[in-house]
Amino acid sequence: MIIEIKVPSPGESITEVEIASWLVNDGDVVSKDQELAEIESDKATLTLNADKAGKIKIMIDAEQTVAVGAIACTIDTSVAPAEEEVKPKEEGVAKEAKVSEKVKSTAPKEVSKEHENVKVSPVAQNMMEEEGWTIDDVINGLHRISKKEINAIKESAPAETPLSSFMPVEETPVEREVNRQKMSSLRKKLSKRLVAVKQETAMLTTFNEVDMSHIMSLRKKYQNLFVEKHGVKLGFMSFFIKGSALAMKKHPMVNSMIDGEEIVTPNFVDVSVAVQTPKGLMVPVIRNAESMSLAQIEATLKQLAEKARTGKIGIDEMTGGTFTVTNGGVFGSMLSTPLINPPQSAILGMHNIVERPVAVAGKVEIRPIMYTALSYDHRIIDGKDSVGFLVTLKKMLENPQLMLTGGDDLEKIVLGL
Repeated sequence: MIIEIKVPSPGESITEVEIASWLVNDGDVVSKDQELAEIESDKATLTLNADKAGKIKIMIDAEQTVAVGAIACTIDTSVAPAEEEVKPKEEGVAKEAKVSEKVKSTAPKEVSKEHENVKVSPVAQNMMEEEGWTIDDVINGLHRISKKEINAIKESAPAETPLSSFMPVEETPVEREVNRQKMSSLRKKLSKRLVAVKQETAMLTTFNEVDMSHIMSLRKKYQNLFVEKHGVKLGFMSFFIKGSALAMKKHPMVNSMIDGEEIVTPNFVDVSVAVQTPKGLMVPVIRNAESMSLAQIEATLKQLAEKARTGKIGIDEMTGGTFTVTNGGVFGSMLSTPLINPPQSAILGMHNIVERPVAVAGKVEIRPIMYTALSYDHRIIDGKDSVGFLVTLKKMLENPQLMLTGGDDLEKIVLGL
């Protein structure tokens, strides 16, 4: 029986995709649910799987753009995949061949008269015998002479022995090749969006710094207990996501966006988290972050990030965010101005944590400091809200217990202020 494997739809608004690469060859016998190809759209990378086991016939070439629903390949289910055979005999033959090759390679070889006077240390001699190499093989394999070799010869070789008799100089070829590869649909779409952000928004960036001492102390003190109870590690990202969601209750314009001539302000916070994948940057969404615990955020983030990196994330899991958090600190970034993810109006940039001297109660102390950056669309977010948002976030990160009060001081709540 011949069955057809059609190109799936990555999302409601997508009509065309690109067959990025085939993971099998034409004529291969595949098993059920085996990954056959990678499919790229302008929003995500998906995999094409086999519905049944059988012999595959590829109908569309790699790097070809096709319509959703087109027949990518067919599978002849009458051809069943062969069962895995026990291979002790093959392994034995391979082992014997390897030993034979080793014996053959270690057989004595004649050394040219040109190099017969070269001194070889006992350790080096043993290594050469194990590899089946002669002095000629070693010297002829040297393509570049460094200061180390020159000094070694000056110290050990007789003064009357010319350098050329030990190491013939060979010119090192200079490579000037240029590698070209086709830009993926995802990368092309991302490029257009990044340029549009700069042209269509009045983007500004404001900065602040956060003393990470308390958060780092919490993680060190409760990490094992947290993992034991929740099954995930307590990272930094969950504090920033939760803190951002709570800070927006005081500064809701940071969570707003422009729709035509209207300003839309959701009463929920769906945080897009930038994740670097082999196919480019993806931004899965953590929905209703304001109502989630740190453990729930960590578990959701881990699941979405893994799906994004393996190309198994759906379009619905990457759309609809109201705010974005990106962490350039994992790559060592000290400071940056992140680009807004439209139609959102703001994005928070995290950076690396570095011990810096700071003034604490009139004294200079060394504290772990992170610089934070908030890029925002100045058309709807004023400086008061952008700066106030970062200040509120800073307070909660430096005193995590304030997350229980949304950033308000406990004394003010007691006093009803």
